Amino acid sequence: MSRIDALKTVMDENNIDGLFLVTVPNVRYISRFTGCDSFVFITSKNNYFITDSRYTEQAEAQCDGFDVVRYGSTSPWKPLMETVNDLAKKDGVKRIGFEKEYLTFSMYENMSKKLQDIELVPTSYLVEGLRIIKDEEEISLIKKASEIADEAYSHILKQIKVGMTEIELALELDYKMRKLGAEDVSFDTIFISGKKTSLPHGQPSDKVIEYGDFVTMDFGALYKGYHSDMTRTVVVGEASEEQLKIYNLVKKAQQIGLDTVRAGITGEEVDKKVRESMGEYNKYFGHGLGHGLGLELHEIPFMGVNCTTVLKENFVVTVEPGIYIPGWGGVRIEDTVVIKEDGIDIITHSPKELITI
Repeated sequence: MSRIDALKTVMDENNIDGLFLVTVPNVRYISRFTGCDSFVFITSKNNYFITDSRYTEQAEAQCDGFDVVRYGSTSPWKPLMETVNDLAKKDGVKRIGFEKEYLTFSMYENMSKKLQDIELVPTSYLVEGLRIIKDEEEISLIKKASEIADEAYSHILKQIKVGMTEIELALELDYKMRKLGAEDVSFDTIFISGKKTSLPHGQPSDKVIEYGDFVTMDFGALYKGYHSDMTRTVVVGEASEEQLKIYNLVKKAQQIGLDTVRAGITGEEVDKKVRESMGEYNKYFGHGLGHGLGLELHEIPFMGVNCTTVLKENFVVTVEPGIYIPGWGGVRIEDTVVIKEDGIDIITHSPKELITI
C-alpha cells in the first residue's frame, strides 16, 4: 500500500474527508518533497501539493501523484486558505482534519474564517502513526547516515589531544561528517569534557581538554532527510577507579537495554529493566531510555517510564542510558537499532569498550 493510500485509510477511520498537513517531516513523508514552506491537502478524491512560486517547479518534479497548486498574494493566485477553500469546495469536502500539535493559532483562526461550511477537526499524529514503521528505503538511508557518523567518530578519536578545545573538536567532527557525504548534522553536536559531562545536553565551549577528562560525544549525520544518532564517552589519559566503575555500569545497562528491546514489548518495560540494573545510581539517570528516529531526530515512540507503545518490527529507536553526577561528570552510551521480528539490528558500529586517548 502506498503512503497516500495508507493515509486515506486512516482518514476514513477518523471520519474526515480532508486532511491539511503543515509540518515539514509529514509533508515530506507523504509527498517526497525536499523543500519547505509548502503544504499537503489530501481529500477523498484528490491529492494536492500547495506551494508558492519559489517551489512550484521543484514540486512538479518531485511530487508524483499530486496536483501541484500554486498560491500567492498576486493575481491570478489566491492566498493559502482561500486556495484550500476552493479545492475543498471542488471536491465536496465537509470535514477537514488539521495537525493540532503543529498548526499555529493564527493559521487556525484564518482557516476558521476562510473555510466556508466546513468542519475543522483536530487530529493527532495521523501521519506519525504511519512513519513509526520504517520501510526498507528509510532504513537504508538511516543506515547510511549511521555509517557516516561511525567513520567520523573513528576520525575524531585521532584528533583529540590535551590542550584542544571542545568547540574546535566539535567543528572538526561536523566537518568530517559533511565531507563524508552528510547534507548536514542531525543536531547541534554535543562535545563536552571533564565535569561538564554531567550535563546530558551540554554545549561545546572553549573549555580545554585536560588529562583525566571524560569526553562525551553525542552527534549524528543527516543523509537525504534522515537522521542518525549515537553517543560515545572516552577518557583522556588514564581512567580513575571511579571513572571505570561508572563507565562499566552504564555499558552494562546499555547492553541490558539492547538485550531487552524487541518486537512485542513496551517501551516502559525496556526502560524499567535498564533502570533496575543501575541500582542506587538510577537517581542519576533522569531522561528516557531512547526515542524513535527518522525524518526527525526525536520521533515516537519515546521509550521511558510512561511508554505503553508496543514495539513492532521496523521501528528504529535509540538505546541511550546515562549516569550524570553533578560536580563530577557523567557517561552516556547510545546506539541506534532496527527492531526485527526475531531481535534487533544494531546499526551504529563504533566500539563501546572504554577508549583511553
